[in-house]
Amino acid sequence: MVAQFLGLKLRLLANIFKRSTWQVVGIVLGLVYGLGLAILLFLSLVALRVVGDVETIRNALVIAGAATMVGFIVFPLVFGTDDTMDPRKFALFGLPDRTLALSLAVAGLVGIPALVLGIVLLGTVVTWSRGVAETLLALISAALAFASCLLLARVTTALASFLLSTRRARELLGVIGLLLIVMLSPIIVVIATADWANEGQSILSVLGGVLGWTPFGAAFAAPGDAAAGAWGPALLELIIALATLGAIWLAWQALVAKMLVTPGREASAKSYRGLGWFDRMPHGATGAVAARSFTYWFRDARYWVSVVMIPIVPILVMVPLGVAGVPTQYLGLIPVPLMCLFLGWSLHNDTAYDSTAIWLHVVSGVRGVSDRFGRLVPVLLAGVLVIGLGSAVTVFALDDWRLLPSLLGVSTALLLAGLGVGSVVSARFPYPAVKPGDSPFQQPQATGALTALVQSLTMLASLAIAAPALIFAAMGVLVDPAWHAAALVSGVGLGLIAIVVGVWWGGRVFDVRGPETLAAAIRA
Repeated sequence: MVAQFLGLKLRLLANIFKRSTWQVVGIVLGLVYGLGLAILLFLSLVALRVVGDVETIRNALVIAGAATMVGFIVFPLVFGTDDTMDPRKFALFGLPDRTLALSLAVAGLVGIPALVLGIVLLGTVVTWSRGVAETLLALISAALAFASCLLLARVTTALASFLLSTRRARELLGVIGLLLIVMLSPIIVVIATADWANEGQSILSVLGGVLGWTPFGAAFAAPGDAAAGAWGPALLELIIALATLGAIWLAWQALVAKMLVTPGREASAKSYRGLGWFDRMPHGATGAVAARSFTYWFRDARYWVSVVMIPIVPILVMVPLGVAGVPTQYLGLIPVPLMCLFLGWSLHNDTAYDSTAIWLHVVSGVRGVSDRFGRLVPVLLAGVLVIGLGSAVTVFALDDWRLLPSLLGVSTALLLAGLGVGSVVSARFPYPAVKPGDSPFQQPQATGALTALVQSLTMLASLAIAAPALIFAAMGVLVDPAWHAAALVSGVGLGLIAIVVGVWWGGRVFDVRGPETLAAAIRA
């Protein structure tokens, strides 16, 4: 039975190369890259065989190994993978639970991740081959780590297929995973800028010492301790690694047994009363477009992913600047204007998000100005809240109320300029976007230089319009606080001019190019 499952997995892998030519080229390039990286790591580990600093090597490998095991857990859960060997597909064959679990686990040994992981773990065996007993222990530890990682991947992949079968659940977990990755970036920056020459040894020692006694790092710590002559801790860590593999195997068996008798989850249907935002907004063309935009922003994953990311962007900017030594009073001025910049920029391709639904605006004769302004209403309201609350919190935290006019002026200019420019660009240069109902992390079918060009020019145009307010604000901070008033007046004035001209101009473009806009949406 195990041999049959192995043969099935091999045939599934072979079918990958029967796709279109470009897909096969991409797969081959990915395979070559993965194998090349694995071979490079293998040679690096072989080179460590002659290095005498056993403790440093041990700690570094424990940290890397623990991160690898966590990756085998997180990646299938967060990003989701197509489980071609889902246990439920074999429910009608009448196989015993243990037989099916073993067969699927062994079939998981066939694949690119298993090949890459196996090559790297063989390199660790060479690293610790400093005696017969040490080599034997390194082989056992590598085998335990290999089996644990792949079995963890099987468990998490099956859980993702079993629990995340609905689109909403996958999108939510994808957003959570993206947030976790983004929130880890400050840690990466701190690690990259740490004084490794003086403190690196102590950092590695602490992390390696702690992780070596956890299920994630025990298998990687045992051969290092054995090579250092600490056979007592090495054997205890080996027992931890063996117990970890046993626990994962029991969990896999229980999961397979549960999945064989449990149907997949289905999305629950929700019932709604009334017309929602269409009841709350004015009953006209502009109100109807605004109501639909509010509905999108609250219910469409493509929109609320952007909303979630906007507060994270300032963190990504402030952490490196803080590490580089930028004073706190300057860093505190960044978040609100930066969030307003990205809020305004978020609508630069809003027309394409309608996809084929834009035909209703074209055939019903909705005026372009009504369409352009209706789309701005949700972002305008959100921007007012961000500017008002964010500016007040900023000046309170910095204890300098003289900065308030500049914050209000610059933030208003960036928000309104982005909305004005986006009103024109989204009507004149819509580019392919994620289709309604698809995952917000799914790439459009067609992308090119136009996408990058439109995105870049929209943001640069917004910054250019707000440039006078930015200059006056900088002069208010660095030269004379009297310039803060000029930043407020210029920022609000230029922002209002930009949004009025942008809505009018974008409306004219929408009126003239309605059929072309519909054709672009269909092509996307």
